[in-house]
Amino acid sequence: MNKLVVEPGSFRDPKGRIYYENDDVYRLVSAAGRTEFEYVRNTGLFEELNEKRYLIKSEIVSKADWFPDAPDDSILLRHEKIPFVSYPYEWSFSFLKAAALLHLDIHLIALEHGVTLSDASAYNVQFCGCNPIFIDVLSFRKLKKGEAWEGHRQFCEQFLNPLLLTSKLGVKPNAWYRGAQEGISTPELNMLVPWYKKMGWNMLTQVVAQSMLQNTSSKNAADALTQIEYPVSSFKKSLQQMRSWISSLVPAGVKQSEWQNYSDEHSYSDDEQRAKSMFIARFSSKLKPEMLWDIGCNSGDYSRIALQNGTNYSVGFDFDHGALEKGYHRVLKEELSFQPLFFDGANPSPSQGWGETERRGMSGRKNASAVIALAFIHHMVIGRNIPLEEVILWLTSLAPQGVIEFIPKSDPMVKELLLLREDIFEDYSEEHFKSILERHSQIHAAETVTESGRRLYWFEKKLD
Repeated sequence: MNKLVVEPGSFRDPKGRIYYENDDVYRLVSAAGRTEFEYVRNTGLFEELNEKRYLIKSEIVSKADWFPDAPDDSILLRHEKIPFVSYPYEWSFSFLKAAALLHLDIHLIALEHGVTLSDASAYNVQFCGCNPIFIDVLSFRKLKKGEAWEGHRQFCEQFLNPLLLTSKLGVKPNAWYRGAQEGISTPELNMLVPWYKKMGWNMLTQVVAQSMLQNTSSKNAADALTQIEYPVSSFKKSLQQMRSWISSLVPAGVKQSEWQNYSDEHSYSDDEQRAKSMFIARFSSKLKPEMLWDIGCNSGDYSRIALQNGTNYSVGFDFDHGALEKGYHRVLKEELSFQPLFFDGANPSPSQGWGETERRGMSGRKNASAVIALAFIHHMVIGRNIPLEEVILWLTSLAPQGVIEFIPKSDPMVKELLLLREDIFEDYSEEHFKSILERHSQIHAAETVTESGRRLYWFEKKLD
């Protein structure tokens, strides 16, 4: 191999490591993996899943240019590239639910072809916009006679239990999921859910009974289960029941969040909103960015404007689940190339997992050609006590060009942040903001867009 770079996180499947070369994604499939891959491919399953846009597209390519010393019985696949890789702990409820349903739908179709899935990892699902797509072609294998759902426990931990945490308790699973990357264990969930919320067949069988079985951890019981002949019809029924249950789940105690309707109830006029929108439209029309990062995206108003004016794809980041859910449903309705993800600006997703390389942090996934950060920096500086210069340096490091909005202390939103705390932010001023930005970037344009003094700055990062 002389050109490809290995994906560190692909070590878990020795049958097929992932490699990159510029914008291309490859997978070198070993002899053991090739046998299962070719069996599944010959069933016609991949063709059906590709037609439904459920499975990432793959093609067999020559190994000669990349792996001249690769074994003759291995094969090289080139995969379709996903615009932006995200992880389950960055998904809102609707994202995780859509990924779970896709996994079940794929498994049901696979059974019709005499094929099953060897695992049920949520990390095998990615998103194009808000449409889930399965990315691991080597998870498929021949169905053994009488076998049960091998990935059931993993499915519960990585899909079902995080959804139940929100559906039954109204608790968002993102922080827990990020800290425990294999998901939420059934015994832990069982301890959290009160008894009166377990009074149903699904909860009793999938949470209470499974928790008891896992806590018992009896080798004899486990051995006995593996000896049971499980008809395919029963296998399908269990998947269908799980799908029906997950389809019915909704977040508990849904209330309007603080920022969910910000785009409709902000403190500036229609003319001010129009001025801000026109600035973003001009910026996008001029640059036509392939990938835009929208930091503090809310429900995606300005990503939508950017997409309408030359941007190819936008990834949005926001901490408010209500706004993210609104953005998710907007994408489905309007068919936007927009991917809204959960994000805490003061604590972005880090690099973690084995060797701190298995799951890449935000900085390790940077692929933006432009960035916008509107109504964002005051939350970091005044809301989270992060120095103004550090916020600006971080934002300008994300992409070569972008737009940052400065919101002065005279603005109602900043006044609200300062209402119940001492103003210790002496250097939070537009003059200081501009001086920092000019040290590291060239300012192409600046425009005041509200009576309170909100001002947009179009910057281009200076070359080192």
